[in-house]
Amino acid sequence: MKQTTLAVSGFEKHGRSTRKAEFLARMELLMPWAEFCALIEPHYPKAGNGRPPIGLERMLRMYCIANWFNLADEACEDALYDVAVFREFCGFDLGEERVADAGTLLNFRHLLEAHNLGAALFAQVGDLLQANGMKLSNGTIVDASLIAEPPSVKNQDKARDPEMHQVKKGNQWHFGMKLHIGVDSASGLIHSASVTAANVHDSHEVPNLLHGNETRLYGDSAYRGQAQRERLREVAPKAHDFTNRRAYRNSPLSDADKETNRRKSAVRSKVEHPFLTIKRLWGFTKTRYRGLAKNANRAFAMLAMLNINKWGRPLAEEVRPV
Repeated sequence: MKQTTLAVSGFEKHGRSTRKAEFLARMELLMPWAEFCALIEPHYPKAGNGRPPIGLERMLRMYCIANWFNLADEACEDALYDVAVFREFCGFDLGEERVADAGTLLNFRHLLEAHNLGAALFAQVGDLLQANGMKLSNGTIVDASLIAEPPSVKNQDKARDPEMHQVKKGNQWHFGMKLHIGVDSASGLIHSASVTAANVHDSHEVPNLLHGNETRLYGDSAYRGQAQRERLREVAPKAHDFTNRRAYRNSPLSDADKETNRRKSAVRSKVEHPFLTIKRLWGFTKTRYRGLAKNANRAFAMLAMLNINKWGRPLAEEVRPV
């Protein structure tokens, strides 16, 4: 057996910064920890006669780790024991204390869900970014993405989640929920979001995705139609419909229509970038919890973190000077 060296005690000669470490260092700088903790603190347990609660910021950092790396509560606890950069980010020293267990993280997540704090964090990030220089343009891009529910029925009811529904997309049936977002057409900032069952049509959520001052609305062909134009006039009277034109059975798109759609899609592509990060990089392709409210809380919290990751540099310079 090969003899170990001092590297196992932290004296690495050939170490380097990993992508995990670089990402966490970036988020350490960008996240407005004080503002988030101030929002959660009124609902957080206070020290009393029982076991003193773990520090709020530590639990928030652990919750962020779980979302960024798609970890269940138990997996997040194990990861903090296994991965040194996770412990450093959360401030746990194994020489002095244990890592917060999965049950503590579960209780923290339930606290956020009970007080709808995921949506509150998302709204607060938008307010902070706009207060520190971010401006919304007069254009909004809307889109929705399916989040599937796992097919397992190994639960107490032996049934799938009654709050989720199925929808047919193309020739494929999907079961789960939809995440709807409204994105600024100039910057790509997510300024509005909602969560529904999968069978709710994309266009029905447009009133919840606009800020009201739009002069242009971008979207795919699912957002066209007379009913949609009426909704648009009610919510944003000055907005013009820039959604992609749709082909019909006996009325194919002309070459001019196709070229117009391509120009619109060049702008509309910004709305796909958040789904890439949330679903492919952060792993939110399937629901983890039962019920729309719990999964919506996770979605809103992840959208808040995404806005910080992409647009939080001015916020960091203002709130967390280096």
